[in-house]
Amino acid sequence: MRSMRYLTILAVALFSASATAQQTTNVKIGVLNDMSSLYADISGPGAVVAARMAVEDFGAAQKGLKVDIVSADHQNKPDVGSNIARSWIDVDKVDVIVDVPTSSVALAVNEVVREKNKVFLVSGAATSDLTGAKCSPNTVHWTYDTWALANGTGKAIVKTGGDSWFFITADYAFGHALERDTAAVVQANGGKVLGDVRVPLNNSDFSSFLLQAQASKAKIIGLANAGGDTINSIKQASEFGIVKGGQNLAGLLVFITDVHALGLNTAQGLIMTEAWYWDANDANREFAKRFAALNGGKYPTMVVAGVYSAVTHYLDAVKSTGTDDPLKVSAKMHEGPIEDFFSRHGRLREDNLMVHDLILVQVKSPEESKYPWDYYKILAHIPAEQAFGPPNPACSLVKQ
Repeated sequence: MRSMRYLTILAVALFSASATAQQTTNVKIGVLNDMSSLYADISGPGAVVAARMAVEDFGAAQKGLKVDIVSADHQNKPDVGSNIARSWIDVDKVDVIVDVPTSSVALAVNEVVREKNKVFLVSGAATSDLTGAKCSPNTVHWTYDTWALANGTGKAIVKTGGDSWFFITADYAFGHALERDTAAVVQANGGKVLGDVRVPLNNSDFSSFLLQAQASKAKIIGLANAGGDTINSIKQASEFGIVKGGQNLAGLLVFITDVHALGLNTAQGLIMTEAWYWDANDANREFAKRFAALNGGKYPTMVVAGVYSAVTHYLDAVKSTGTDDPLKVSAKMHEGPIEDFFSRHGRLREDNLMVHDLILVQVKSPEESKYPWDYYKILAHIPAEQAFGPPNPACSLVKQ
């Protein structure tokens, strides 16, 4: 009887150990962005495609992770975005929120995620305040920020003679931050700002704003906007003959989908800072072609590539720690370098900014482009520390 009892206890123990070893960690990812308006081509449904690719390529199921993905349209409204985030966390048990272009929405979601102690992986939003005065232990800024965009594009243009600027600025948190950071770079490098005009988000008529910029006689008209607003302002500037009249446009946040929409005849010559370009190397090309096949032929922006990279790194931290506990996962994400097809010399800094190399690019002329989506010439590689600068002392996470 003792022998039988011993065998029974041993069998139960072995079964329990086996069950523990095969225990599945459940992870729910919420992709939140603009699915239908001026930023939809930047990320939108494509960010969901990228997140799904990351889960599949990571082999989540084979590694003991059950990953579900939900998505929603925040309509570029902070109250809508924060309400979705709160409902996702409280009702749907979402563990991590990803992407969130539109800085005003990202700042609102940042507060919800901090309050609820979840994880927020920002790819689409740009405001540097997310790792400055509004930084959080729960929010990781992954792809780019306004400081890096300003430092890359603004400095390059001033150094080539573009030393007087007028800004056409999207009138919300992102545009304000991008103008602020670019103006600081311009002035620090000996240039001057002659004026600015604030434009409502998702505007269709830029004529009065362009006339003000034209009247300023500034050498450079800085476009502190993005997506559909950038496309409309560049198209209408072309119609006004602004570049032919001797002024130049600086696209401070331009995406490859914007160039595609504009066409090379209109976009040629634009200089911009990019976090990632699909045609830079073989690994990027392989990802881009797989993505395009799943995304109606549209090639990936740096935002969707950033979504893929951030989700992969997050899942790797969950797998390594065996938990989706936000603080433990975040601590793991900070360990070691981040080197993948998206990130060169990447690392997660104390302020929760993922610093990595950026590139300065120029849009090709129609004659220079040899195949579909062959749009950029790479002018320079910007090393990570130079691209993003030092941590902002306004961030509470930064040791003084």
